[in-house]
Amino acid sequence: MAEAEKEQKPKEQREAKHRSDVGIAWIYASYNNTIIHITDISGSETIAIASGGQVAKADRDKPSPWAAMQAAMKAAKIALDKGIRVVHVKVKAPGGYGAKTPGPGAGPAIRALVRAGLIVDRIEDVTPLPTDTIRKPGGRRGRRV
Repeated sequence: MAEAEKEQKPKEQREAKHRSDVGIAWIYASYNNTIIHITDISGSETIAIASGGQVAKADRDKPSPWAAMQAAMKAAKIALDKGIRVVHVKVKAPGGYGAKTPGPGAGPAIRALVRAGLIVDRIEDVTPLPTDTIRKPGGRRGRRV
């Protein structure tokens, strides 16, 4: 009898517990490019994605702060149109045996998200750092060309 009283709600109503206006802005900033990827709060659904290479005309401009700002403005505009108002920013550098610090486009990208009208809730660094030593690929004698 208790099972009969307990009705199954449709999937849309069950998932409505999460706020739909909050997203995650992943900023991957290397010394070669900057990629801004805005997802929903679970991180599983892409809402907007843009990179410095999409807005720069020359390859040398891809990692520049200007290209990062333009890419962030482009991604923020798409996210605002889809209903995202608040973002948690997660900044990522290459990490591993690459650079442990974000590239030159990370700071300008965050500022551009704020200027576009998104509310930045928190900023977090999610660079993968090794807990012990790590070897570069290529072995002891290096890469033979």
